[in-house]
Amino acid sequence: MSKKFIYHAAELVTCKGSAPKHGKDMSDIGLIKDGALIIHDDKIAAVGTTEELLPQISESEYEMIDATGKTVMPGFVDSHTHFIFGGYRADEFSWRLRGDTYMSIMERGGGINATVSKTREATLEELVETGKERLAEMLEFGVTTVEGKSGYGLDRETELKQLRAMKELQDQQPIDIVTTFLGPHSVLPEYKGREREFLDEMLNDVMPIVKEEKLAEFADIFCEQNVFSVEDSEYYLTKAKEMGFKLKIHADEMVSLGGAELAARVGATSADHLLKASDEGIREMAKNDVISTVLPATAFCLKEEYARGREMIDSGCALAIASDWNPGSCFTNSIPLLVSLCCIYMGLSIEEVITGLTINGAAAVGRADKVGSLEEGKQADIIFLRFPSIYFMPYHTGVNLVETVMKNGEIVYNK
Repeated sequence: MSKKFIYHAAELVTCKGSAPKHGKDMSDIGLIKDGALIIHDDKIAAVGTTEELLPQISESEYEMIDATGKTVMPGFVDSHTHFIFGGYRADEFSWRLRGDTYMSIMERGGGINATVSKTREATLEELVETGKERLAEMLEFGVTTVEGKSGYGLDRETELKQLRAMKELQDQQPIDIVTTFLGPHSVLPEYKGREREFLDEMLNDVMPIVKEEKLAEFADIFCEQNVFSVEDSEYYLTKAKEMGFKLKIHADEMVSLGGAELAARVGATSADHLLKASDEGIREMAKNDVISTVLPATAFCLKEEYARGREMIDSGCALAIASDWNPGSCFTNSIPLLVSLCCIYMGLSIEEVITGLTINGAAAVGRADKVGSLEEGKQADIIFLRFPSIYFMPYHTGVNLVETVMKNGEIVYNK
């Protein structure tokens, strides 16, 4: 048995729990001064102060890890990304800077559909190789679990290719990958006005293979004006749920369409984006235990107003925070950027942000019983920050403070 003892952490953040934290409970991150952890193999065996745990071990039998002057906390869970794709769209970013809107770019053949052609051209091997590089970047930011979506194929072959790439990557690097099928990510021009026909193709021709090969746990759809209506989204999500998929939804990003309310109605695990979520939608998410996943870097890159994360928390929602790393609207995976945007512009406390990036992110991908907190029985997914307090996270603005990353009890990154 491998035995490790982490001791004298200036601050140990536990975020204890196996379920998402709602409302005011998001401020409770279980902070322990002079904290310590006992690790046996890949699991946490005990959590407490150094004074409490040191007598429980024999130093000669343990690898002793001195965390003096460090903040020790759970690995981050990035619960919404699109990290498997071909090609880039730097030109579109410059178009937006001169004033073109995201939806106008989509309408003239840019946006998601521009990435579709490049992803279709890419081989499985190429997607795996670039995916591995992107995951290595995430690891440096302290991400130990990530959600990855398909959605840049919009056809059977490429959607399956994206998901198969993520399945291969699961065994080639340390980060745990939770996969989501997002075939209805956009509407190809030839399907305009025939969206239900496209959804039926996904449901009947692609998703049975996804199920058979165990390529995805979740099904997702882009419910948005000029993409998929609330009615079509409900049709798709209901059918996907009958097939055994857990549900997510891109909701109320550009227009207040009723996506948050739909998420509550169909029993989605999470509703994501939510820039234009209505008051009623926020209430319904809180009432029906739908995790509200906000993606502040996307709003930042699109120069849009941020989702009302403060109101969501105050209304009793469980808020998760994720990067939305993708080649178009948000080509960034920076956790420090998310922290800064949430604290400075969205009115969240650093405690609430940490909860959104750990236990609530884990709940948004169905992993709160395994990761997202430091407590007995959980995976030993742990990060060390090079400063002695969580308050350095927003204070050292936009700078990566992660010094060491431990995954399943083993150090997998050391700066």
